Parts: sequence; structure tokens; C-alpha cells
Amino acid sequence: MIPVSSPKSESYLDALPAWARELSEKYYSRSFALFVLSGNVRDSVPLREGVATEFVPIEEFLATAIFGRRDLVLHYDRGGLGFGSAETQADFRRALEGYDSFHGTNYAQGGIPRNPDAVLNLLDNYLRLRIADGKKIGLVIDFAETIIPAGDVAGMSAEDRNSLVILKRWARNPVFLGADVTICLVSENQVEVNQSIVQHPGVSSLSIPLPDYAERLEFIRVELKNRQLPPGSEVDEETLAKLGAGLKRVQLQGLISHAVENRQPLTLKILSEQKKQLIEAESGGLLEFVQSRYDLSYVAGNDQAKRKLQDAAAAIRAGNTDVLPMGYVICGPVGTGKTFITTCFAGEVGIPAVTLKNFRSMWQGQTEGNLERVLNLLKAMSPIAVIVDEADAQLGDRSSSGDSGVSNRVFAQIAQFMGNTELRGKVIWFLLTCRPDLLPVDLKRQGRAEEHIALFYPETTEERLALLRAMQRKIGIPPVSPEVENFFLQHSGSLSGADIEAVLVRSHMRSCLKKKATVDTEDVKAALEDFIPPYYPTEIDLQNLVAVLECTSKSLLPPKYRDLERTDLIRQANALLAVSRTNPEG
Repeated sequence: MIPVSSPKSESYLDALPAWARELSEKYYSRSFALFVLSGNVRDSVPLREGVATEFVPIEEFLATAIFGRRDLVLHYDRGGLGFGSAETQADFRRALEGYDSFHGTNYAQGGIPRNPDAVLNLLDNYLRLRIADGKKIGLVIDFAETIIPAGDVAGMSAEDRNSLVILKRWARNPVFLGADVTICLVSENQVEVNQSIVQHPGVSSLSIPLPDYAERLEFIRVELKNRQLPPGSEVDEETLAKLGAGLKRVQLQGLISHAVENRQPLTLKILSEQKKQLIEAESGGLLEFVQSRYDLSYVAGNDQAKRKLQDAAAAIRAGNTDVLPMGYVICGPVGTGKTFITTCFAGEVGIPAVTLKNFRSMWQGQTEGNLERVLNLLKAMSPIAVIVDEADAQLGDRSSSGDSGVSNRVFAQIAQFMGNTELRGKVIWFLLTCRPDLLPVDLKRQGRAEEHIALFYPETTEERLALLRAMQRKIGIPPVSPEVENFFLQHSGSLSGADIEAVLVRSHMRSCLKKKATVDTEDVKAALEDFIPPYYPTEIDLQNLVAVLECTSKSLLPPKYRDLERTDLIRQANALLAVSRTNPEG
């Protein structure tokens, strides 16, 4: 392996992962001595030498592939100092004895200090001594977020401020730039590292991505070269690489080892369940897989909306992802089936779907770190549908009042990710809300969640009948007789889809308790007479109007709304909004 400190060569660059190749090229430019490595830094990395490939931790990769011909290689985190060789350790101790003699300290005998700024000060002294001797040096500072955590300088401790100053000095020190010195700060989440270092003009920030399909396949083939999956396994190398999207190499290794060592066939069901557990754990519980047993044939009413999503599903299956919108706003009053139609879309197209859970934290920098980890996972798992329920409350806006700018930074992260056109058809956003007017324009404009689909309560007898039959299929109720259907239609009034489901569940319970083969008219009558739907007329009317105003397709609107002037709709919505503010109960 030819390390960075040797002359640049084509074969050397070709052997490196893309991020390490970029680090190498920037190092050769003599413009940077300090790098921030973030992202998938706790995974194994391919270390290639000739035709052989070995997968090693990033610390070993840096020491071997990047710093392989350095005279001195050091590693530091809050746990202490590490050295690339016994010779380096002995050399550091000798330098420490000289430091003690000059400064009157006792670090060589009593041990180096625990506080990072004191350690960095010792390292600063040591690096300058050995640079003067013409030594080539590599230094890795791991868990950098614990050394220089994110936050305003005014709120940092004196220890953290001192550490920050030392690193900033290193970043633009002409002596360091002129010498053969490379310093790597390593952290999983870049946003958890103090941004004055990340954004420093003398610092290069590099993101290490999760492995793509080709990289997963290479790793799996190496893992299975000398051992085979147990008989009865339903996946081969290519299938495992494809279905392993979003997993680290170490996680794939765990899946393979678990199957081989326990002689348990790796079936599609087991793979799906274990991947779900691994991804949800990796996201810190911020992503939840949606297991959909339904497709769009289960959706009744809102036929035009269903047709739009069926067309999108067909385009994904055909590989025509460039014709898809970046995302959807699914809006409409409560109980219109926004979540259900979205999960049915995921079942229709056969791609995984996840729900984005609350990623906000009370701890400084944790919210942005959570979101960065989630977005990296989403990118690696593509194609994927991302469902954000109550999106107007979840995603926030550009406001930063009272939260030290967290909302503003979170909003910027999401908006930037949603607007990445390279992910068109790969990460499909579904922003679900009853109040689309509260969603920031930046998220629902063209180029982000650009298709706005409005859902409404059933208005015609045909729509209510279709919804009744669809709900029977969803719940698993045996088909009811025509007379039961007629009775329901005559007495169901203007119930929402959620209301109809509630009535059917109650009818089914009554039928089961009386040990009947199916729901009859008596059961439906009893359920309807007992059921009182929630009553929020002002709020429901407002949700209807804002859905009409938000909708981007005229064909989706009920006939009574299609030809209304938008100025009249806006006036009515504003009047209802004023009423709802003075009377929140509706």
C-alpha cells in the first residue's frame, strides 16, 4: 500500500475509497493540514493491496493507508493518547521529560492530564519539535464532538475554548502546511462538532457515506469467500447486497455471521426483520419502518388522487424516476385517510417506507445530530418513501426565536436535503397535514414537495359505498348483504372514512359477541345509533378550504369547489381562521 506521504500515483488513488481519494488530493495541494471526517466513521473500510482486499476499522485504515510512511502516528480521544508504534511512544515520552524539565511539570512520571486542552497543548509542543526535526506526522483526534462540541463560543467552558483556539491555530499554521503533517478530526455527526472549525477556511470537511450497492456486494463476496450461507437461505450475494441498502458493512457481517454460526437459513423474512431492527437502532429510534399489508386497491373514494399515486408507482417500477415529483403534500380534513393512502402507495410500489419520528432533543446540538444521522440513512436506503405525519408541527420553519437558532438550522438541513434533485425518485417525501397553510413555502414549493394532493370526505352514495366495502376488506369483515349496505348508506350521513371504520369495528364486535357469522342490519343500526362523531365544524370547514387552496390539480377537487374563485376561498378561509382563533374548540 502506497501511503499519502509517498509520491502521488494513479494506482494509489484508484485503490482508495472516494472520500480518502479526496483527502489525498487536498493534502497534496498543500492547502490543508486539518480534516474533519464525519458520517459512516464507525464502519469497516476496504484496505487494498494488489488484488487482495481487507476490511479494517477507520483508525487502522488511516494509520496504514494514509499515514503508512509517516515517521510518527498518534491517536487521541478523551480516553487518552495512543501511538502507532513503540518507538513513537518512547519518543513522545522523551519529549515529555524535556517539557517537564522546562515547565516544572511531572507529566512523564505522573501521567498526562485528563483535560483535552492541556493534552492538545502538549501535542502542539511535540508537533512543533518534531516538525523542526523534519519528521512526517499523522494525528487522529477521535470523538471530536467531545473535544470541541457545537455551541456558541460565549457559552463554552474555558477548557473547550482553549481546545478550539489550538485547533484553529493548527488549521492555518504555515509551518504545519509546509511540513508533512496531517491532522484528522473524526466524528459521526459533523453538526455536533463546533462549526467554527467545520467552516474554517483552513479545514476540509469530508463525509464518509454508507456503502452503496457495489461496495456492499464487494464486502459480501469477501465475507462469503471461505464460508457459505446455511442451506435453505433464500438470498444470494446480489440479493443480499440489494436488500442490505442502508446497512453498514459491520452490520452485514453480523447478519452473515449470525446465520452461519447458528446454522440458521437467511430467509427474506428474517433479513427484513433484522434489517428493520438494525436501521431503527442505528437511527436512534427516529425512523420507524411501516409494514404495509395493503396496496392502492384498498383505497376507496378520492379516485383521482389514487390514480395519481398509481401512475407514480408504475413509473418507479419501470425505472422512470426522472418523471416523479420530489415529494407530495397530502392534505385534507382529519379522517380522510392521509396516512392510509400513503402506506398503500408504499405497498403498491414495493419500496420500504419509514415514518420520521420526533428528532428534536432538549440537549445542545443533539437535534441537528439526530437529523444528520437520519438523512444519511435515508439517502443510503433509497428508493424509500418518507412519511412525515403532522408535518406542519414536525418540520418547523425558519424561526429561531427562543431556541438558539436550532429551528433555523434544522429547517435548512431538511430543505437542502429535500431539494437535492439527485434524489428524485429515490427519496420520496410525503408531508401529511390537516393544515397545509402552516407548512413553510420553502418545503412545499416546486423542486421539493411539489405535488399537492387534497383528500375529502365522501360526498356521493357511490363514494360512501366504495369506502364501506374497502373498510370491510381492511378490517377483515366478511362481506355484508345488500340490505345492510343500503341501511348503512341511508343512515351514515356525512361520516368521514375514519368514522365509517369506527362504526364497522363496533358493528363487528357486536356481531362477534353474539356469535353471528357476519354483520347484519341490527348490528349496524346499533352501532350507528350509539356512535357520536367528533364535532368541530369550524375547524373541519377551515381544513377543507385550505386543502382546496393547496391542491395543485383541479381534477382532485369535488365539483362544488372546482369553479370557485380563489379570492372567495381565501376570504372564507380567513374568516374561519379568525373564528377558530377566538374559539379554539370550533
